[in-house]
Amino acid sequence: MSSKLFTSVLIALAVLGASLARLPAAEVAPRVIKIRAGVENAMKFEVASIAAAPGESITVALTNACAYPKNVMGHNWVLLTAGSDPTAFAGAAATEAASGYIPEKQKEKVVAFIKLLGPNETGEVTFTVPTAPGEYPFLCTFPAHCAIGMKGVLVVKK
Repeated sequence: MSSKLFTSVLIALAVLGASLARLPAAEVAPRVIKIRAGVENAMKFEVASIAAAPGESITVALTNACAYPKNVMGHNWVLLTAGSDPTAFAGAAATEAASGYIPEKQKEKVVAFIKLLGPNETGEVTFTVPTAPGEYPFLCTFPAHCAIGMKGVLVVKK
């Protein structure tokens, strides 16, 4: 192969490589976590702990498996920032029925949430896991549910 042809091939490969480098990376589908709430009318989530990697994309799919009406035993899923007190947040939420039991004055503590669901309803949220390692509490903010034990934790580890 002549040096001129060899040089042309190298230039063509370099241009092709540069073009490929600018293509968007293949999107990775979020990991799906399915959680049932209110199974046998109990005030708890079937999943109380979720391990996650920093920056991971997750979809939480919550199903209210309770038989009671939404205004009696609705369930939601609210993920809070690390270090937040879920019991205090639930206390502030107890009088916030109009906002789905998400207190407006504490919205900065909410990382992600699924709205209040009635019997056999399913809702979901897709979010990017925070990059800081730590424990991020999640809870149901319907009055008294967190206090009885309807809470859990998203554990972010490197």
